[in-house]
Amino acid sequence: MEDDLNPLLKVEKIKAGYGETEILHSVSCEVKEGEIVTIIGPNGAGKSTLMKAILGLLKPTQGRIIFNGKDITGKNPNQIVREGICYVPQSDNIFPSLTVEENLEMGAFIRKDDYKNKIEEIYEIFPDLKERRKTKAKKLSGGQRQMVAIGRALMLDPLLLLLDEPSAGLSPKLVQVIFEKIEKINEKGVSILMVEQNARKALSISHRGYVLVMGKNRFEGSGDAILNNEEIGKLYLGE
Repeated sequence: MEDDLNPLLKVEKIKAGYGETEILHSVSCEVKEGEIVTIIGPNGAGKSTLMKAILGLLKPTQGRIIFNGKDITGKNPNQIVREGICYVPQSDNIFPSLTVEENLEMGAFIRKDDYKNKIEEIYEIFPDLKERRKTKAKKLSGGQRQMVAIGRALMLDPLLLLLDEPSAGLSPKLVQVIFEKIEKINEKGVSILMVEQNARKALSISHRGYVLVMGKNRFEGSGDAILNNEEIGKLYLGE
């Protein structure tokens, strides 16, 4: 991992929102190379807004976002993707009328090399998709669709993968599968920043976590430290 002075991603006191409504109030966070970092908090805390600001879908009104040593604040999403960040939104994250393989091919839109080997790598992570490579995405289960969305993001070999509620709407069995896949992706060298309502499960596989409340940093620490914090447990982990 990189040392503490040079995180892969460093968000410094950003403010961002929609129109006149400010959602993020001087929020900071960082992801070191090789880490899984989870952001938790109640609905409306600004978690998804933070993701959108990192990817350039929202322009911060204050603060900086540093990625891989470069200031990416205010860059457009296409530029940020080229720098090595890929984003999997919670919804509308696949092309329903395309097959599994066509969806993956769409993820290779800026690759200049032969991406066929990359598709096979994705199938190694998600064997279910290989069996259904010619199946229309609209015929897949919720868990399989999420696998397609994550697989498509991986087609660009990102340095950092942003996941917005990867387990949303899935059965407990599929939630377990998705988190196992996230760990496997991380083991292959991809750093991960995710927002997740299933806080306990997400923190259990995370190196570190942050708690956002009303658009502000409330807590931060290792995944275990947050899981074992009584105050956080009562307020945000349903204990």
